[in-house]
Amino acid sequence: MTRHSDDIANAITPEVLLRAYACGIFPMSEGADDPGLYWVEPDRRGIIPLDRLDISSRLARTVRSGRFEIRLDHDFEAVIDGCAAPAEGRMTTWINGRIRSLYAALFRMGHCHTVEAYRDGRLVGGLYGVSLGAAFFGESMFHTDRDASKVALVHLVAQLIAGGFRLLDTQFVTEHLRSLGAIEVPRQRYQKLLDAAVAVEASWLPAPLAPQDALALVEAARTRAS
Repeated sequence: MTRHSDDIANAITPEVLLRAYACGIFPMSEGADDPGLYWVEPDRRGIIPLDRLDISSRLARTVRSGRFEIRLDHDFEAVIDGCAAPAEGRMTTWINGRIRSLYAALFRMGHCHTVEAYRDGRLVGGLYGVSLGAAFFGESMFHTDRDASKVALVHLVAQLIAGGFRLLDTQFVTEHLRSLGAIEVPRQRYQKLLDAAVAVEASWLPAPLAPQDALALVEAARTRAS
Protein backbone atom coordinates (compact mmCIF):
# COMPACT_ATOMS: atom_id res chain seq x y z
CA MET A 1 0.00 0.00 0.00
CA THR A 2 1.31 3.43 -0.93
CA ARG A 3 0.82 6.17 1.64
CA HIS A 4 1.27 9.71 0.37
CA SER A 5 2.40 12.65 2.46
CA ASP A 6 -0.13 14.11 4.84
CA ASP A 7 1.29 17.54 3.96
CA ILE A 8 -0.33 17.09 0.55
CA ALA A 9 -3.57 15.85 2.07
CA ASN A 10 -3.75 18.90 4.32
CA ALA A 11 -4.65 20.96 1.23
CA ILE A 12 -7.69 18.79 0.57
CA THR A 13 -11.02 20.32 -0.46
CA PRO A 14 -14.17 18.51 -1.67
CA GLU A 15 -13.15 19.23 -5.27
CA VAL A 16 -9.63 17.90 -4.68
CA LEU A 17 -11.16 14.84 -3.03
CA LEU A 18 -13.22 14.04 -6.13
CA ARG A 19 -10.16 14.39 -8.35
CA ALA A 20 -8.27 12.08 -6.01
CA TYR A 21 -10.96 9.42 -6.26
CA ALA A 22 -10.76 9.65 -10.05
CA CYS A 23 -7.02 8.92 -9.73
CA GLY A 24 -7.54 5.92 -7.44
CA ILE A 25 -6.54 7.41 -4.09
CA PHE A 26 -8.54 8.29 -0.98
CA PRO A 27 -7.88 9.95 2.40
CA MET A 28 -7.63 8.41 5.85
CA SER A 29 -6.58 9.57 9.29
CA GLU A 30 -4.71 7.91 12.12
CA GLY A 31 -7.73 8.21 14.39
CA ALA A 32 -10.70 10.31 15.48
CA ASP A 33 -8.52 12.57 17.63
CA ASP A 34 -5.85 13.11 14.98
CA PRO A 35 -6.64 16.18 12.83
CA GLY A 36 -4.31 15.10 10.00
CA LEU A 37 -5.09 13.21 6.82
CA TYR A 38 -2.98 11.19 4.43
CA TRP A 39 -3.63 9.72 0.99
CA VAL A 40 -3.86 5.96 0.50
CA GLU A 41 -3.32 4.02 -2.73
CA PRO A 42 -3.61 0.25 -2.09
CA ASP A 43 -1.47 -2.10 -4.17
CA ARG A 44 -4.51 -4.38 -4.37
CA ARG A 45 -7.94 -2.79 -4.39
CA GLY A 46 -11.15 -4.25 -3.03
CA ILE A 47 -14.21 -4.28 -5.25
CA ILE A 48 -17.56 -6.06 -5.31
CA PRO A 49 -18.44 -6.90 -8.92
CA LEU A 50 -22.03 -5.80 -9.34
CA ASP A 51 -22.91 -9.14 -10.93
CA ARG A 52 -21.29 -11.18 -8.16
CA LEU A 53 -22.89 -10.13 -4.87
CA ASP A 54 -23.24 -13.31 -2.84
CA ILE A 55 -26.60 -13.39 -1.05
CA SER A 56 -27.22 -16.38 1.20
CA SER A 57 -30.69 -17.89 1.40
CA ARG A 58 -31.06 -16.55 4.93
CA LEU A 59 -30.05 -13.03 3.90
CA ALA A 60 -32.43 -13.15 0.94
CA ARG A 61 -35.26 -14.08 3.30
CA THR A 62 -34.34 -11.19 5.58
CA VAL A 63 -34.33 -8.72 2.68
CA ARG A 64 -37.61 -10.08 1.34
CA SER A 65 -39.29 -9.94 4.75
CA GLY A 66 -39.05 -6.17 4.89
CA ARG A 67 -37.78 -6.36 8.47
CA PHE A 68 -35.75 -3.23 7.81
CA GLU A 69 -37.13 -0.06 6.27
CA ILE A 70 -34.59 1.28 3.77
CA ARG A 71 -34.10 5.00 3.26
CA LEU A 72 -31.67 6.83 1.00
CA ASP A 73 -29.83 10.04 1.88
CA HIS A 74 -32.13 10.62 4.84
CA ASP A 75 -29.73 11.25 7.75
CA PHE A 76 -26.10 11.51 6.72
CA GLU A 77 -24.91 12.70 10.14
CA ALA A 78 -26.49 9.72 11.91
CA VAL A 79 -24.91 7.29 9.46
CA ILE A 80 -21.43 8.72 9.86
CA ASP A 81 -21.94 8.71 13.64
CA GLY A 82 -22.79 5.02 13.44
CA CYS A 83 -19.77 4.28 11.26
CA ALA A 84 -17.49 6.14 13.67
CA ALA A 85 -18.84 4.51 16.84
CA PRO A 86 -16.89 1.71 18.58
CA ALA A 87 -18.03 -1.76 17.54
CA GLU A 88 -17.07 -5.36 18.11
CA GLY A 89 -13.49 -5.77 16.92
CA ARG A 90 -13.10 -2.01 16.36
CA MET A 91 -12.62 0.27 19.34
CA THR A 92 -11.18 3.19 17.37
CA THR A 93 -12.12 4.87 14.11
CA TRP A 94 -10.33 6.66 11.28
CA ILE A 95 -13.25 9.09 10.90
CA ASN A 96 -12.04 12.39 12.33
CA GLY A 97 -13.50 15.88 12.17
CA ARG A 98 -12.00 16.70 8.77
CA ILE A 99 -13.37 13.48 7.28
CA ARG A 100 -16.82 14.36 8.60
CA SER A 101 -16.61 17.89 7.20
CA LEU A 102 -15.35 16.83 3.77
CA TYR A 103 -17.91 14.09 3.22
CA ALA A 104 -20.71 16.27 4.55
CA ALA A 105 -19.73 18.78 1.86
CA LEU A 106 -19.78 16.03 -0.78
CA PHE A 107 -23.21 15.00 0.51
CA ARG A 108 -24.49 18.54 0.00
CA MET A 109 -22.96 18.51 -3.50
CA GLY A 110 -24.77 15.28 -4.38
CA HIS A 111 -21.59 13.19 -4.57
CA CYS A 112 -21.97 11.36 -1.24
CA HIS A 113 -24.88 9.03 -0.52
CA THR A 114 -26.25 6.88 2.27
CA VAL A 115 -28.27 3.70 2.39
CA GLU A 116 -29.95 3.46 5.79
CA ALA A 117 -31.72 0.56 7.53
CA TYR A 118 -34.38 1.34 10.13
CA ARG A 119 -36.31 -0.90 12.47
CA ASP A 120 -39.28 0.45 14.40
CA GLY A 121 -38.25 3.94 13.31
CA ARG A 122 -34.72 3.61 14.71
CA LEU A 123 -31.55 3.65 12.59
CA VAL A 124 -29.90 0.25 13.11
CA GLY A 125 -27.45 0.05 10.21
CA GLY A 126 -26.28 1.63 7.02
CA LEU A 127 -23.43 2.74 4.84
CA TYR A 128 -22.14 5.77 3.00
CA GLY A 129 -19.95 6.33 -0.01
CA VAL A 130 -18.99 8.61 -2.86
CA SER A 131 -20.38 8.56 -6.40
CA LEU A 132 -18.42 9.82 -9.37
CA GLY A 133 -19.56 9.06 -12.89
CA ALA A 134 -20.54 5.38 -12.86
CA ALA A 135 -18.26 4.53 -9.92
CA PHE A 136 -19.34 4.23 -6.30
CA PHE A 137 -16.69 4.25 -3.58
CA GLY A 138 -17.94 2.58 -0.42
CA GLU A 139 -16.46 4.32 2.62
CA SER A 140 -17.85 2.66 5.73
CA MET A 141 -20.78 0.67 7.07
CA PHE A 142 -22.19 -0.18 10.49
CA HIS A 143 -24.95 -2.13 12.19
CA THR A 144 -26.47 -2.45 15.63
CA ASP A 145 -29.07 -5.05 14.56
CA ARG A 146 -27.98 -8.31 12.96
CA ASP A 147 -27.90 -8.20 9.15
CA ALA A 148 -28.86 -4.52 8.95
CA SER A 149 -25.68 -3.50 7.11
CA LYS A 150 -25.90 -6.54 4.84
CA VAL A 151 -29.44 -5.63 3.84
CA ALA A 152 -28.26 -2.07 3.19
CA LEU A 153 -25.50 -3.47 0.96
CA VAL A 154 -27.98 -5.55 -1.04
CA HIS A 155 -30.06 -2.43 -1.61
CA LEU A 156 -26.93 -0.47 -2.54
CA VAL A 157 -25.94 -3.00 -5.21
CA ALA A 158 -29.49 -3.05 -6.58
CA GLN A 159 -29.48 0.75 -6.61
CA LEU A 160 -26.19 0.81 -8.52
CA ILE A 161 -27.36 -1.76 -11.07
CA ALA A 162 -30.62 0.12 -11.63
CA GLY A 163 -28.78 3.41 -12.04
CA GLY A 164 -26.25 2.12 -14.56
CA PHE A 165 -23.18 2.12 -12.30
CA ARG A 166 -20.20 -0.01 -13.33
CA LEU A 167 -17.89 -0.13 -10.31
CA LEU A 168 -18.36 -0.68 -6.58
CA ASP A 169 -15.09 0.02 -4.79
CA THR A 170 -14.65 -1.27 -1.22
CA GLN A 171 -11.07 0.02 -0.84
CA PHE A 172 -9.94 -3.06 1.10
CA VAL A 173 -11.35 -6.59 1.47
CA THR A 174 -12.29 -7.85 4.92
CA GLU A 175 -13.47 -11.37 5.63
CA HIS A 176 -16.96 -9.94 6.06
CA LEU A 177 -16.89 -8.36 2.59
CA ARG A 178 -15.26 -11.43 1.06
CA SER A 179 -18.20 -13.53 2.26
CA LEU A 180 -20.46 -11.20 0.27
CA GLY A 181 -18.49 -11.48 -2.96
CA ALA A 182 -15.72 -8.88 -2.62
CA ILE A 183 -12.47 -9.58 -4.46
CA GLU A 184 -9.06 -7.94 -4.74
CA VAL A 185 -7.67 -6.67 -8.03
CA PRO A 186 -4.16 -5.35 -8.75
CA ARG A 187 -3.75 -1.59 -8.91
CA GLN A 188 -3.28 -1.54 -12.69
CA ARG A 189 -6.44 -3.56 -13.28
CA TYR A 190 -8.37 -1.39 -10.83
CA GLN A 191 -7.27 1.78 -12.60
CA LYS A 192 -8.62 0.47 -15.91
CA LEU A 193 -11.97 -0.33 -14.29
CA LEU A 194 -11.99 3.07 -12.62
CA ASP A 195 -11.14 5.01 -15.78
CA ALA A 196 -13.94 3.26 -17.68
CA ALA A 197 -16.44 3.93 -14.89
CA VAL A 198 -15.76 7.62 -14.27
CA ALA A 199 -15.87 8.34 -18.01
CA VAL A 200 -19.62 7.66 -18.17
CA GLU A 201 -22.62 8.90 -16.23
CA ALA A 202 -24.89 6.94 -13.91
CA SER A 203 -27.95 7.90 -11.88
CA TRP A 204 -28.53 7.67 -8.14
CA LEU A 205 -32.22 6.82 -7.82
CA PRO A 206 -34.14 9.14 -5.47
CA ALA A 207 -35.99 6.35 -3.67
CA PRO A 208 -35.12 2.79 -2.61
CA LEU A 209 -36.39 -0.18 -4.53
CA ALA A 210 -38.94 -2.51 -2.99
CA PRO A 211 -37.22 -5.49 -1.33
CA GLN A 212 -38.39 -8.02 -3.92
CA ASP A 213 -37.34 -5.72 -6.77
CA ALA A 214 -33.89 -5.20 -5.26
CA LEU A 215 -33.38 -8.95 -4.93
CA ALA A 216 -34.63 -9.58 -8.45
CA LEU A 217 -32.16 -7.08 -9.93
CA VAL A 218 -29.19 -8.56 -8.06
CA GLU A 219 -30.16 -12.13 -8.88
CA ALA A 220 -30.73 -11.28 -12.56
CA ALA A 221 -27.25 -9.73 -12.77
CA ARG A 222 -25.72 -12.87 -11.29
CA THR A 223 -27.63 -15.07 -13.73
CA ARG A 224 -26.46 -13.06 -16.73
CA ALA A 225 -22.86 -13.32 -15.57
CA SER A 226 -22.92 -17.06 -14.96
